[in-house]
Amino acid sequence: MVSWVETHITQGACAYPITSSTTMGGGYQMEVANGKKNLWGEELAFIEPESEHSAATTCEGFAVAGGRVTNFTSGQGLILMKEVLYTISGKRLPIVFHIGSRALTSQSLNVHAGHDDVVGVADCGWGVLYARNAQEAGDFALITRRTAEESETPFLNVQDGFLTTHTIENVRLPEPDFMKLFVGHPSLHIRNLMDPQIPLMSGVVQNQDSYMKGKIAQRKFYDQVLPILKRVMREFGDLTGRRYDTVMTYRLEDADYAIVGSGCMIETAEAAVDYMREKLGLKVGIMHLTCFRPFPSVDVVKALRHCKAIAVLERLDIPMMQSNPQLCEIKAAFADAASGTAGYPPLGRMPRFTGGSAGLGSRDVRAGDFIAIVENMRSQQPHTYFTVGIKHPLALPVTLDPDVRGAGSFSMRGHSVGGYGSVTTNKVIATIGGEVFGMDVQAYPKYGSEKKGLPTTYYLTIAKEHIRVHSELEHVEFVALNDVNAFNLENPLMGLSPGGMVFTQSQEADPAAIWKQIPAWARKELCDKNARIFALDTVGIAQKVSSRADLQQRMQGIVLLGIFLRITPFQAELALSDEEVFRGVEKSLRKYFGKRGERVVQDNLEAVRRGYHDVIEIPREVMLSTAAADKANAALRVLEANS
Repeated sequence: MVSWVETHITQGACAYPITSSTTMGGGYQMEVANGKKNLWGEELAFIEPESEHSAATTCEGFAVAGGRVTNFTSGQGLILMKEVLYTISGKRLPIVFHIGSRALTSQSLNVHAGHDDVVGVADCGWGVLYARNAQEAGDFALITRRTAEESETPFLNVQDGFLTTHTIENVRLPEPDFMKLFVGHPSLHIRNLMDPQIPLMSGVVQNQDSYMKGKIAQRKFYDQVLPILKRVMREFGDLTGRRYDTVMTYRLEDADYAIVGSGCMIETAEAAVDYMREKLGLKVGIMHLTCFRPFPSVDVVKALRHCKAIAVLERLDIPMMQSNPQLCEIKAAFADAASGTAGYPPLGRMPRFTGGSAGLGSRDVRAGDFIAIVENMRSQQPHTYFTVGIKHPLALPVTLDPDVRGAGSFSMRGHSVGGYGSVTTNKVIATIGGEVFGMDVQAYPKYGSEKKGLPTTYYLTIAKEHIRVHSELEHVEFVALNDVNAFNLENPLMGLSPGGMVFTQSQEADPAAIWKQIPAWARKELCDKNARIFALDTVGIAQKVSSRADLQQRMQGIVLLGIFLRITPFQAELALSDEEVFRGVEKSLRKYFGKRGERVVQDNLEAVRRGYHDVIEIPREVMLSTAAADKANAALRVLEANS
């Protein structure tokens, strides 16, 4: 989504993209390699210097010459740029950098989501917007660009690393004509500081007589950023119907308790709030802090002043601060309001504030965590600082973790091995779910930097409405076991719904032999859940249909696509013929594998057909034939585990 916008409206990118910003940088670079031109017919440039610091410096030079430029970075890469970020803002260069926010290397390296990289540069004079999902990240690319150029202030457009950058979701792509109208040609909005017809000095040395005057004079620019941003957001909403503000509230109007934060976990919080209101009778609301810089103090107080208690949840931890950054800012805003500072609404009372850390390094944040946070706010002696998602003396206990997916959602959890092609298959399934079935989809993997050859888990949800839950799926209708060792590593059946479906890789063709390969405790659980079991030798099929030995291992994951289409209900519910479905399959396969040639596309298509037509279902009578023995063996396993 970000690459779509930026390859249309910019003139170039100077970047050294690192995980997790690589999806954006790679998308931009691919379009440059394909010869794409921007909306005004200008050739795009992609410059990749030797480091993030050099990339930021190159962006500075590009913008000094009047060019519209962008950058994609994360984590330590953003921190390495810090020296240059000050000079970019000081020269009033309206650049937009796109951030896949990533936990900073501290006691260890982590390539996943964290907001400490953004906070580490939050006082460099740049605006900062946080997106909750892919749609917002793309929309904010336009909003930040327009605001940056009108206010002559650079912006960071932030989305959560991996959790958003690597998630497949439905989006509405802004139309080229709309983007052209909304931002206009760069020459109309960006100063060319190198224009010899308008000579000036920039980046000079200033001593005691001048430096302070120049620094304080910049407040003229910063004072106008917030009103410009709000106006641009309103205009964007009027033109698209997608409305944004510096703070985005959900069911907050009558709330006694408020949860505040930024990024994708706040969408999960919205689903949890619905549950707490409807099932637990608690008046809870949400405030998403969309704009962190400039900090919208008055908007924050207006949104939260009626609440009894406020919990601010942040994807970082800075123990030597008075509180973590967002909570500090919110407390300061309320202090201003309480002291009668002009512009603030009157306060009837001061809410009780608590703050916590969650989701560091993409640690899972679940609905149950938000329920625990509200229970902490309601207690007589709440933890003023807390954490969730880990075992720790400061962690809040989770006693209830409900399924908060939307009604009619269908979810799959896959257990595979890095390099088997399962993550790509998940993307293809999501693409088909969106484009062929016309559903909302969300697909994402869970793996680390050492993923190849090791166990991986991937998730997929298909629904008829926007999918808000950004958590690892523990409530699923379908479990795919590409990794036959999964039963020995964990319980892959956890959270399988009654009547759910399981696929397991097997070289056997006899249903009874396949059933006996499954451990007794798992057979008992499958029978208790009245599950349906499917099997196929995806490895053997991949070996037979692949014309390239180097793609055989990955193609076994593609076979699962055919199995998914065959056993899930969507084709029947939509009354689609096999021809219609496979037309959509071929389109998706060409999207992902077309660059490898026609033969590879056809090989993958044949793998899908084999999965669709050859998958075996284990009859119920075969499953029940071992029920008595399985019950005894499962009981013995429990005794051994407890001894």
